[in-house]
Amino acid sequence: MAYYRRLRDLREDSDLTQDELVAKLGMHKTTYTNYEQGKRDLPFQTAIKIAKFYNVSLDYIAELTNDYRHL
Repeated sequence: MAYYRRLRDLREDSDLTQDELVAKLGMHKTTYTNYEQGKRDLPFQTAIKIAKFYNVSLDYIAELTNDYRHL
């Protein structure tokens, strides 16, 4: 699954740097960077946190749909 592309795209579309985003999410930059680069699996709870932050569905983050809205 290539969710990491969606993470980067969501962040960039929101005009956020990684530093700004991790400050808002309360996580370490290295950890988030590894998620965004696909070097580390995204835990389910973190995926939920990110989906809520961007107000998108988990299916959208997982690239199971291109419809970003909650269903």
